[in-house]
Amino acid sequence: MDLCVTIKGVSFILQTGLGIFGNTVVLLAYASIVSSETKLLPVDMILCHLAFVNLMLLLTRCVPQTMTVFGLRNLLNDPGCKVVIYAYRISRALSVCITCMLSVFQAVTIAPAGPRLSRLKPSLPSLVLPTFAGLWLLNMAICIAAPLFSMAPRNGTVPAFTLNLGFCHVDFRNNLSYVINGVAVSGRDFAFVALMVGSSGYILLLLHRHSKQVKGIRRSQGGGAETRAAKTVLTLVVLYAVFFGIDNVIWIYMLTMPKVSPVVADMRVFFSSCYASLSPYFVISSNKKVKGKIVCSAEHDQPLVDTQESNDK
Repeated sequence: MDLCVTIKGVSFILQTGLGIFGNTVVLLAYASIVSSETKLLPVDMILCHLAFVNLMLLLTRCVPQTMTVFGLRNLLNDPGCKVVIYAYRISRALSVCITCMLSVFQAVTIAPAGPRLSRLKPSLPSLVLPTFAGLWLLNMAICIAAPLFSMAPRNGTVPAFTLNLGFCHVDFRNNLSYVINGVAVSGRDFAFVALMVGSSGYILLLLHRHSKQVKGIRRSQGGGAETRAAKTVLTLVVLYAVFFGIDNVIWIYMLTMPKVSPVVADMRVFFSSCYASLSPYFVISSNKKVKGKIVCSAEHDQPLVDTQESNDK
């Protein structure tokens, strides 16, 4: 096997395996939290949903991509390509939208109470599910063109204005539909990233301006938890912004080329999926509830192992 193919395959395997494991652990931890608590905080609900869409992204994009890198062909037929590409586009879109939602909700949570915010803050938990529903419907509508142009790979050369994903082709037929699709996707992403960065900048400003007040709140109202949550959100936003920048530099290059090399497409897949693979580990390391559930589970399993070993002796 070619060394380049081996490196690319191993990279995708590590990324996919770590990402699926990390997001699954976060989902299981929140499932355990839900079983012991009456309700989740808005930030926890959003983090749980983020883990779900990131897991869906990895399953619909990185798994078939990894199989293709190692030479597996004819994985999907035309209907299968349409379903997988549509699910991937929605999950990728929701990843940026929910990260933005996380940043906005956290900014509202720690913002000083004013006439409007004093009424908005108590209603934040009730707004989470309607916002989820709205984001799903919005992105299902925006991504509806993706399955129309998706098909299983054909023998022979790849037509112009076709995204060669390896396991599927997205054939836009002409330059106009190719560019319109790219502009629509990039425009949506840039809008949510701009809102995300703006709200995160506001969070930084609040933490900087009111550090003494935050210390007072920590002692009296548990503001330390809000500060930790804000730092987690900021870390996730920075992480997303870095990989979003790399992803879109490659995407803009792809939009300018009638034929795109599979190597370039693979690079974009890898960098666009890094956030989905790495973000659960930031959540695990910074969220006390999730970390506590994982530690409790590990400690619960350890006596069972020790007991089994003593019985064997």
